[in-house]
Amino acid sequence: MKVKKAVIPVAGLGTRFLPATKAIPKEMLTIVDRPTIQYIVEEVVASGVKEVVLVTASGKSAIENHFDYSFELETFLAQKGKIDLLREVRNISRLIDVVSVRQKEPLGLGHAVLVSESVVGDNPFVVVLGDDLVVSEVPCVFQMLKVFEEYEESVVAVQRVPQEEAHQYGIVEGEEVAPGIWKVTRLVEKPVRGATSSNLAIIGRYILRPEIYSSLHRTLPGVGGEIQLTDALDILRRDRGLYAYEFQGSRYDAGDKFGYLQATVNFAMEHQELGGRFREYLREIVRKFD
Repeated sequence: MKVKKAVIPVAGLGTRFLPATKAIPKEMLTIVDRPTIQYIVEEVVASGVKEVVLVTASGKSAIENHFDYSFELETFLAQKGKIDLLREVRNISRLIDVVSVRQKEPLGLGHAVLVSESVVGDNPFVVVLGDDLVVSEVPCVFQMLKVFEEYEESVVAVQRVPQEEAHQYGIVEGEEVAPGIWKVTRLVEKPVRGATSSNLAIIGRYILRPEIYSSLHRTLPGVGGEIQLTDALDILRRDRGLYAYEFQGSRYDAGDKFGYLQATVNFAMEHQELGGRFREYLREIVRKFD
């Protein structure tokens, strides 16, 4: 089954970044010189997926506009001879074909995925969360697609976290069937301390068979009336099977203030134009406070 579509939920209010996100979608906050959502989309495109379904809400039009053609801006850049910037702006609008669907109520990640059903249909698809950045030599989504092709079942990306932080994540337990690949036997959403010995935490990358929609329809709302994707994945696991993949790369939670700062610093150090100057600046800062 060929994966052609990616679903990116971007309907969240971004309350952890208020007041910055009062008028700006959190996905449009920049990491150096690109909004977070662009890094996410570039990973998807680099993995061979060109159709993107944005699950949006009121006030999120800036995200769609970012990937749209901007006649006024391109004309201005062309007239001013800013060819490099013009090329970059044009490349953004040519990255993907975008379809948007509305999540009219904030009913959880599972519900956000569910509202994409009419667009995705009876096909496997990628789900990428808009604030999870992964830096890797081989795109994380591409790594997962290879696992999906081999096992032909849904795949979730996982990373090891300190045991004392396991209660902050969805945790998987399972049998390791190949290096870094587990056949999942149990999923626990934010387990209480001591409820599991596993430290394999689900992060914001999923390759899902279309049967996930049936599982979501059967998933009852949990705390706060939200439909949890983890609960639907557990149903899917029982019905068909589910695999977890420990991806190769570094992950930054750009939806958290500290994670956002970590991402900004690390991306700046690797920036082609700014990296050298920025690393020297950090050395000066360290010497100053050492």
